[in-house]
Amino acid sequence: MKKYRPQLFFAGAVVIGLITAILVMGWLRNVDLRHVAEAAIPMVATGEVVVAKADLAWGTKLTPEMLQVVNYPAGAIPEGYYKNVDDLKEAVLLQELKANEVVLRSKLASGKDVGSGVAAVTDPMKRAMSVKVDDVIGVSGFIKPGDHVDVMVTIETDSKSQNPVAKMILGNLKVLAAGMQYEKNGNEKDPKPVQVMTLEVDIEEAEKLALASTQGKLRLALRNPLNVEKVLTKGANVASLLASFRTKEVKKEGGSEFSVEVIKGGDRTQVKF
Repeated sequence: MKKYRPQLFFAGAVVIGLITAILVMGWLRNVDLRHVAEAAIPMVATGEVVVAKADLAWGTKLTPEMLQVVNYPAGAIPEGYYKNVDDLKEAVLLQELKANEVVLRSKLASGKDVGSGVAAVTDPMKRAMSVKVDDVIGVSGFIKPGDHVDVMVTIETDSKSQNPVAKMILGNLKVLAAGMQYEKNGNEKDPKPVQVMTLEVDIEEAEKLALASTQGKLRLALRNPLNVEKVLTKGANVASLLASFRTKEVKKEGGSEFSVEVIKGGDRTQVKF
């Protein structure tokens, strides 16, 4: 046994050397692959921005619990963002925010002590005024905060003549809020819900709206947000309403006879008199 001892030591050394070589080659291969992966996938620079944790309605006064800080790609961060939640303490939203949407300066009410709710989103030079409406007046519930409407009133100019007049009195007013309130009518025990629209008006518009709401019946017309055209109208009464759709008279030359063109759908006929 002593005779073969050197050969056994030599064989053991060879086996240990092979194992070590294999382990070293595997480690070097992993290092090379890691360097290749890092070179193939460049690191993207990010920045911290404040976003909403959940959907927030406009007029909401922000608290730290409503917000969180996340990392955004540096090249995708919009202007006017915030890095610190504390910078937004008691700020008020002018627009709705969706969950994970970036909070921007342009979406916040300016100035301190602006309050919350409707008062915060009202133009500093204007007023918020509410009027009661029904489903018809409120365009069947399609009017929502942020929309713009025209206000029309139907009013009796003279109680004896029974000749009502319809007129658009205010145009392109911003809707600040739309909600329900409960009121009792007469001797009713249980109050019934009444829809209320809060509109943004200046002093003169507020006076017109107050008078119209007490003296006549209001109607709201929903506007397209892209339509900012100011239209002036003469109004409509019963006479102009009936005159708006009638047959066209055509005088005949060389005599007292005349004919009337009657239009029914796409058919046109001449009736002589």
